[in-house]
Amino acid sequence: MTNRKFRDRDEERSAIRAAIHRLLEGIPLHSSSGKLTATELITESGLRRDVVYDHRDLIDDFQARVKAQNSTPTAFQQLSDQHAALKNSLTNTKQQLANERATTKILRQAIAELSLELQQTREELTDLSNVARLRSTNTVDPET
Repeated sequence: MTNRKFRDRDEERSAIRAAIHRLLEGIPLHSSSGKLTATELITESGLRRDVVYDHRDLIDDFQARVKAQNSTPTAFQQLSDQHAALKNSLTNTKQQLANERATTKILRQAIAELSLELQQTREELTDLSNVARLRSTNTVDPET
C-alpha cells in the first residue's frame, strides 16, 4: 500500500486562480520575471507542473486573458515605461556630463596658461623695479 496524499482539487484551483490574479495585476509573490507565461503561472502557484496542467481550463483562461491585455501586465508596463524614460534621461545626463568635462578641461588649461603669464609678468615687473634709472643728458631736467 502506498501512502499517497489526497489532492484537494478546489484548493489547487484556488491557488492557480490566485496566481493568475497576482500575475495579471503585476504583483507576483514567487515569480521573479513577472512574465505572463504558463511556466511563470506554475511557479507563482507553488504547485507542481503536472498538478497545474490537470486544470487545463484555468491555463487556457489565463492565456486568453494574457492575449487580451497584450501579454504585459499594466503595472509592469508602467515600470517598463518608467525604466525606458530613466534610461533615456541617464543617457542625456551622461552626454551633458561629458560636455561639461570637456569644457572644464579647456578652462583648466586656460587658467594654467594665464597663471604662468601672470607669474612671468610679475617677475618682469620685479626685475624692472630693481633697475636704476639713468638720467639722459639730452633732456632737460624739470627740477633744475
